[in-house]
Amino acid sequence: MDEAARNKGFSLQWQMLAGFVVGLTLGLIAYSTSRDAAWVETLTTYVTQPIGQIFLRLIFMLVIPLLFSALVVGISEMGEIRSLKRVGLRTLAYTIIVSAIAVAVSLATVNLLKPGVGVDRAAAATMLEDSAGRASEIVKGGEEQPKGIDAFVNIIPNNLVEVMGSNSAIISVMFFALFFGIGLLLTDTPNSRSLQRGFEGLFDVTMRLIMIVIKLAPIAVACFMFNLAALFGWELLVRLSAYVGVVLLALGIQMFIVFPALLATLGRKNPLQFFRQTQEASLMAFSTASSNATLPTSLRVAEERLGLPRRISRFVLTIGATANQNGTAMFEGVTVIFLAQFLGVELSLTQQLMVMVMCILGGIGTAGVPAGSLPVVALILAMVGIPPEAIALVLGVDRLLDMCRTTLNVVGDLVAAQVISAGEPADDAAASDQPSPVIANRDTAQA
Repeated sequence: MDEAARNKGFSLQWQMLAGFVVGLTLGLIAYSTSRDAAWVETLTTYVTQPIGQIFLRLIFMLVIPLLFSALVVGISEMGEIRSLKRVGLRTLAYTIIVSAIAVAVSLATVNLLKPGVGVDRAAAATMLEDSAGRASEIVKGGEEQPKGIDAFVNIIPNNLVEVMGSNSAIISVMFFALFFGIGLLLTDTPNSRSLQRGFEGLFDVTMRLIMIVIKLAPIAVACFMFNLAALFGWELLVRLSAYVGVVLLALGIQMFIVFPALLATLGRKNPLQFFRQTQEASLMAFSTASSNATLPTSLRVAEERLGLPRRISRFVLTIGATANQNGTAMFEGVTVIFLAQFLGVELSLTQQLMVMVMCILGGIGTAGVPAGSLPVVALILAMVGIPPEAIALVLGVDRLLDMCRTTLNVVGDLVAAQVISAGEPADDAAASDQPSPVIANRDTAQA
């Protein structure tokens, strides 16, 4: 991503923060002075709620083709260099397993500390009641969810067209995208390559449209925050502070416990030495909040500081900038459970496992645009019966969390490169130091 694009994304983040502050301030004023006034109800009914619903409808209109194409392309790109197909498959397996660990850590942390518990239950019930009809209209929610073993059997779709129109079966669509992407990864024919380019074109178009819609986010956030603050009052700030602390704690566990364990066991690398050698990439990721902007630094650090085989490190890091997003997956998991706690929505173990799977796939298929996690989180919220507009509560603090989770993403990519390189035979590693084609990577930035 070029400098102008990065500045544009940074500007949008600050616009969203401004919308958050304006909406929060006006909502708190309304809560403190005119909580039950007729003008507040009129404003929310005819202005702020309709604006927010239009924004959500645009998001949901695009989210299925966006996630489907992103996931298919993200998986199939792992076979871009056919001589590294084994590395591609190992990278795919590593990405899914470590992402599962990351999401499990985040869900365990948020369930243990419960940052969203403690708000006014009556206000939460009011919001859920007011939002139920609108959510069902947008995403066809309200369907009876399968339970127990049926929930896992139903992940595999028997009719793709049918499940694409069902909110409760979104995870089935993601499963098919994963399965289809693996098929493209394993198929090397002219037609399959043309088909992959077609999915890349679909991704480009939908991502461009998402970027246009996301420009409306500051206005939508202001409207959502006014509604939330006018309903919940000052308790919002307390719960929001707890949420930020839990996200940072979960990211810290992955960074300083899980990653060192992977390095010491699978990567055959001293964790302290690894963190010293990769600190330049970490600082770049934190300052830019962009995995793509950090990619050149990561490639140089992997080759010059870590001494990894060039072809393997380039392959793993280039793919990782798009697909291996542990920090994004963790953010999505904590956010969904936090908002469920905040609104008093009880999620069963099966539903939380579904959230976990969606976060893993979302970490691979999240669009690399400012607030790129927004469509995935909103979709998961609707899937488990939580009003999607509640996501506005966390967007005002997203800039800091974005910087932190991008740092985790970049370090996670370097850990993956170290682990994959350590598992390669010595002959292949030596051959990897020879010049090789540069892998093409779509222009995405970590959101």
